[in-house]
This record gives sequence, structure tokens and C-alpha cells, in this order.
Amino acid sequence: MRMSKKLTWVSKISFGLGAFGKDAVYAIVSTFLLYFLTDIKGVAPAFVGTLFLVARIFDAVNDPIMGVIVDNTRSKFGKFRPWIMLGTVLNAIVLIFLYWNTSLSGTAYATYIAVLYILWGMTYTIEDIPYWSMVPALTDDPKERDQISSIPRFFASLAWLVVGSGGFAIIGFLGKGDSADGFSKFAMIISVVFIIASTLTCLKCREAHETPKNTEKTSLKQMVKILFTNDQVLVVLGIAAFFNLGYQLENSFATFYFKYVTGSADGTLFSVYTGVAGIAQMATLALFPSISAKIGRPVAYLIAAITQIFGFAALMACGFIAPSNIILVGICSAIINIGIGFMLVLVTVSLADVVDYGEYKFGTRNESVIFSTQTFVVKLAGAVSGFISGIGLELIGFVENTAQSPQTITGMRVLMFVIPGIFAIITYIIYKRFYKIRGTFFENMKAELEKRR
Repeated sequence: MRMSKKLTWVSKISFGLGAFGKDAVYAIVSTFLLYFLTDIKGVAPAFVGTLFLVARIFDAVNDPIMGVIVDNTRSKFGKFRPWIMLGTVLNAIVLIFLYWNTSLSGTAYATYIAVLYILWGMTYTIEDIPYWSMVPALTDDPKERDQISSIPRFFASLAWLVVGSGGFAIIGFLGKGDSADGFSKFAMIISVVFIIASTLTCLKCREAHETPKNTEKTSLKQMVKILFTNDQVLVVLGIAAFFNLGYQLENSFATFYFKYVTGSADGTLFSVYTGVAGIAQMATLALFPSISAKIGRPVAYLIAAITQIFGFAALMACGFIAPSNIILVGICSAIINIGIGFMLVLVTVSLADVVDYGEYKFGTRNESVIFSTQTFVVKLAGAVSGFISGIGLELIGFVENTAQSPQTITGMRVLMFVIPGIFAIITYIIYKRFYKIRGTFFENMKAELEKRR
């Protein structure tokens, strides 16, 4: 069925607000949980790294299953919105307890955190899968699809800006000297924002077409077939995997790098770095539809790789020449995050095109199954990067709240810059060599789908 109705700006902004809420939640966990558990609560880094690996792999495996559940949902509210609200409420509750300033310690606290972290990942999946799966269901117009992919990424970057750059200041204000209490109150505020944002998304965003109730449902066997016969799903999985490995590794190590390598113990440089990062991403995301229309997505992929690699190299060099120079840190952060901003949208629009490719090749769209691969990869990358971070801290001889040895500082630089830069190179190579939904093939595919509809 052709989607002829244009999306209103109210719908577009409401959809974006949903990303603000859920990414504020993801930001406080991704950016601060490792720091919270090791530096504040004194949990062993190796335990935290292992927990991140095991929990996120378990959670990632659930993503395609959740995709099948959503694709098979038939209700008067559509197949996406019921799950978005359920996942939001459950995840908000778990987040509060994850950062709860409990008096537990030792094995009891480790067990408490392990259970809650696993629950947090599972409940986030319930909301995240149907949210991103709505993208191809909202519109099939390429220009609108670029918009509806970039707008939520814009709001997501705004969430990361607020949580990342303002996090330490907010936590300090709320905790009044007690960081653990500050984190607890901050998590409560973010949870409330999450619920409000998702409510607006569900009230103002509707699928452009409903799935007929008599449509054949997707089985787990069919899910596996969809994922492994659609070659372009696997290509985008590879792109998303290496991009997110680098992005999340750099993101999780930033707090340690700026505190222990640059000597900014009060969090000033970290706040500048993440603040500029958020602004750069937001600017890139706001301009992406017009930039993409002029230069095309292949050039956008190239720009994304070059800016990340150059930015990482420049910031590492600054660490030797002028480690505490705020202006240089800001410039390097902007360069890195222009590339990251491009990649955040490019992965989403590429997956939306893969949904169309599946319809073109096999006659089925399977939005939720295909978009579940994105969250699967993000979480798997989070698992691996979290494991690398935790084990890496142990291997390089990290000791919290003390001056680090030269070997430890070198290790932090490698984990913060060198490895993410290598991953950015691999990401572009995969796109250049294997992604084919572009150029003449893309135009012919769209024309054929228009005829069928």
C-alpha cells in the first residue's frame, strides 16, 4: 500500500522527543555507570567489564526475538506504540533502582547490580525495538525518511549533550557533595522525562498503514531466514557493529581520560568535550537532509570516516602538546562528532532502505525484525566495548583516585583514540566494498516498488 500522506511537523517533533527520553536514559548508563560503579561504589573493574559483556550479549540475543514479537502484534493502537509505552515504564523503574543509593556492599551489592543491569537491558529492548521500527512505517518518501531519521538523532544528541556535558554539575547540585545521592536523584529525573517523552510520541505518531490482522505472522525460523538471506542486512550489521564499537569505547573511556590523563579532575574538560560533541552532532543532524541531498550518501559515508579518524589523531596529539587546552579539546571534539553525527543517521536510513530491499527481493517488509538488528548490534558493541573497558583498566594497571603510571596513561590513549580510529576505517571499507543499495540500483528498486504498490 502506497503511503501518500505527508507527515506533519508535530508528528516529526513528537517522534524526536521520544528519542530524547530514551537516549537520556541510555546516556546516563553508557557514560556514567562504569564510573559510578568503579570510582564511587568501589566495584572491581574486571567484574563490571565481565557483567557488561555477559548482560549485553544476553540482551542483544533478545533483540531479534523482540522484533518478531512486535511484527506479530495486532492491536487497535498499532504494533509499535503499545510496546513503546510498556518498555518505557518498566525501564524507567529499573533505572531508578540501578542508581539507587543503597547501603548494600560487597557480594550483595554486586548481585544487586548484576540483576538490575540485566533487567535494564531487557526492558530497554522492549521500548527501543518498536521505536526505531516505526521509521519505515511512518513514510516511504526518501526525503521525509532522511528527515524522520535525522530528527530523532538530533534530539538523541541533545539528550547526550544535557546528560554528558551537564551531568557532573547536575549530580553535584543534586547530591550536595554526596555523588552517590546525586546520581540517584539524577536517574529519577531522567526516568520521569523518559515517560513524558514516550507518551508524546505514542499520542502524536501513527503508522502510515496498519498491518492487516490476517497477515501471516513471522516465526523464529522465518526471522533467521530473513536475516541471513537478505545480504544487505548483514552488510549494515557490519557497518553498525564497527561504528558502535568505536563510538561506545571512546564514549565510555572519556571520563577516565579527562580525569587521569589531562588532569581535569573536576570534570571541566569532560563537560567541554561532551558539550561540544552534542552541539556538533545536533548541527550535523539538523543539516543532514540538505547535505545528503547535495552530496549523496556515499560521500557522506566518506566524510564520516575522515572526520572521525582525523579528530581522534588530533585529540591524541593535543594530549601530548597541550592536554588541558579547552579550545583544542573543543575543536577536536567537534571534528570527531561531525563524523559521528553523519554515521548515526546513515546507519538508520540504510536500514530503512534495507526494509525496502527486502520487500523488493522477497515481497515482505519485516520492519521490526530488520530494525532489531540495529539495537542487537548496538548492544553487542556495548557488551564488547564495556568488556574491553573493564578488562582494559585492569590490564593497564588502573587504580581509582590515584595518579596513574605512564604505562596506564599510554593504555588509556590507545583505548580512547587508536582502537576507535581503526574501527572507523573498517566501517568505511565495509560500506564501500559491500553495500549496494545506492545509485542506479537504488533508483530502479524504488521505481519497481512504486509500480507494485
